[in-house]
Amino acid sequence: MTKDLPELADGNFYYETLGGGRFRSTVHAQGAWNVHEQHMAPASGLLADSLERHEPRTGMRMARLSYEILGLIPGGEFHIETTTLRPGRTIELLQAELIAGTRVAIRATAWRMVTSDTSAVAAIEDAAIPAPEECQPYDGPSVWPGGYIRSLEMRAADGHRPGAGKVWLRTGHPLTDKADSGDLARLIGLVDTANGIAARVPPGKDSYAFPNLDLQIHMYRRPAGEWLGLDNAVSFGADGIGLTSTVLHDLQGPFGRAEQILTLRRS
Repeated sequence: MTKDLPELADGNFYYETLGGGRFRSTVHAQGAWNVHEQHMAPASGLLADSLERHEPRTGMRMARLSYEILGLIPGGEFHIETTTLRPGRTIELLQAELIAGTRVAIRATAWRMVTSDTSAVAAIEDAAIPAPEECQPYDGPSVWPGGYIRSLEMRAADGHRPGAGKVWLRTGHPLTDKADSGDLARLIGLVDTANGIAARVPPGKDSYAFPNLDLQIHMYRRPAGEWLGLDNAVSFGADGIGLTSTVLHDLQGPFGRAEQILTLRRS
């Protein structure tokens, strides 16, 4: 039996702001595994935006975001609750929960850390990837269904293959109808796409499903701009568990890493 489709908002953005921490998703936030769910990517961007707005402090920034996906993320209306779990003068731990009905669908925590001038010892080991203009258009919707994937512009570097690839992506849609989110939330709202850009096996019938149960993001630099680059590798173990590992880039270069643990299931 087909699950009833949710009532979605209408507009060229991912979420309608309803006030009081409440939101309603549009078709552009639609997931790839089921038509009645949200994609984790824009949902994680909205949670990052809520965390960044929570009791902001000058001279501090979020350096790690950890998302636990506690079940299917329903499309339609939901609300977000944000709190401080561990206050501190130089380090704080924040939490945001996306709650659909009475169920927490995503729980996000973020370490916010004091910043200082360490330019004298700054160094990065992650290698740069070809710029977007050096890459070719990548047709994501030919691999994945859903409104979120259709909302993206994607470009792939030479050598793209099942299991590994270098892909740039951006979106013309703001996170909300207010269009007032910053670069960090916009780029974080694209990171979860990493699990699908170089799938080891094609998704769909008579293959495997490989949804991620989490998303862990570590940032040694605050990202900026509209393009997100993903230098991506996907590993499948022999006992039903996989891992997607990604170096994250903006147009200035690498800025962090993401990891996603996968559950592998015959479809």
